Amino acid sequence: MAWPQRTWAIEGAGGLGHLLAQQLLAAGEQVLDVQPKLGARVRLLATGAVNKNDPNDARSVAVAALRSPSRRPVQPDDHAAVLKVWAKRHRDLGRTRTQVVCRLHAVLCELVPGGVPKAITANHATRLLSSITPARAVQAARCELAAEFLDDLRRIDAQLLEAHKKLTTAVRASSTTLTDVFGVGPVVAATLIGAVHDVSRFPGPDHFAAYNGTAPIEVSSGPRKIYRLSRRGNRRLNHVIHMAAVTQIRYRHSPGRAYYDRKLAEGKTGKEALRSLKRQISDAIFTRLLADARRAATGPR
Repeated sequence: MAWPQRTWAIEGAGGLGHLLAQQLLAAGEQVLDVQPKLGARVRLLATGAVNKNDPNDARSVAVAALRSPSRRPVQPDDHAAVLKVWAKRHRDLGRTRTQVVCRLHAVLCELVPGGVPKAITANHATRLLSSITPARAVQAARCELAAEFLDDLRRIDAQLLEAHKKLTTAVRASSTTLTDVFGVGPVVAATLIGAVHDVSRFPGPDHFAAYNGTAPIEVSSGPRKIYRLSRRGNRRLNHVIHMAAVTQIRYRHSPGRAYYDRKLAEGKTGKEALRSLKRQISDAIFTRLLADARRAATGPR
């Protein structure tokens, strides 16, 4: 073979390049993951533009893999990939349900005088439809359309329940301690593990907070120290951490609510206190992920 010692560099091995990277790993090859933004930077420095074509892409990815310290070896899919699959399925079903509910709500508002409440369940919509007697053909058509949306809603609710069961089983099989954090349920835990995959790639909690967007960005000028909300990072992780923080605030007996109240007493606004709590939860999640990884590496005792 012309190149007995070789390493493959795949741009976006966790995204569009995932299948190719896993096939190369299965064939016994060494594979490096190159973030798309690194290849774009190489093209920008080389040509002054980020235009993509096959020769430029191959060269820029190779240069990034050789020179960038942030490249990392691709690992075979493990249980974290299973969690990622079911977390995505649950998330997609939730979005589809929201669309169906909105469409059902719009049709019911054209049938019920004064409109209907925003929160609609399948049982509530069934009672509303049963109380409507269409007087004209257009009303009959709207009732028929609402009934179809209602069937879709029932079907999606059943699929959501089944997906949640599978996701809960997969999280339990991972033996993670993330669910010990108040406000972190199976859906949040699966999303976190599936997105992070290998927590050792983060040198510390500060890097993890920057990755999930809970670390504020310094915009200081001179002696003034000013920090603003970060819009960077993985927004999906930021969202699930936000949901965990909101859950903690909702329950007064939670440690997060005590921390939140303490920040309010210090003069912070509600949003500032929430951001501080999200950072605390991020640190707690990182600690749990690190402990889980160490326990998995050493094996059961």
